[in-house]
Amino acid sequence: MKRLQLALGLALVCGLQAIAVPQTMENLDLQKVAGVWHSMAMAASDISLLDSEAAPLRVYVQELRPTPENNLEIILRKWENRACVERNIIAQKTEDPAVFVVDYQGERRISVLDTDNTHYLFFCMEAPAPRAGSSIMCQYLGA
Repeated sequence: MKRLQLALGLALVCGLQAIAVPQTMENLDLQKVAGVWHSMAMAASDISLLDSEAAPLRVYVQELRPTPENNLEIILRKWENRACVERNIIAQKTEDPAVFVVDYQGERRISVLDTDNTHYLFFCMEAPAPRAGSSIMCQYLGA
């Protein structure tokens, strides 16, 4: 009987912890994430991607706009030549509704990991590095 209670207790605790772990979005609705966003935090597996104002992936997302083709237009700002420059990039949809491909300093994948559609959005971008392997940059966006 003690083993049964222990097994049930362990299953309950593990089940509750699994609920809190963010999963890759399965049913991302682009219309719901459309609008103005603010880059709140950035992190990268290779610090050189973010360490200076002109670092390759140091970008500040300003707005997300779905296109009629269900792609995602990303309006961002980046520091270039001592000025803040606005850039528009188109993230092409893939079979996975939460994964996009962009041509931004080479082809890269963007994955939306978690969002509540109105308050926060967490995404990561794969950054092919000239060295062996690849790096990743993630951003937390707030509304």
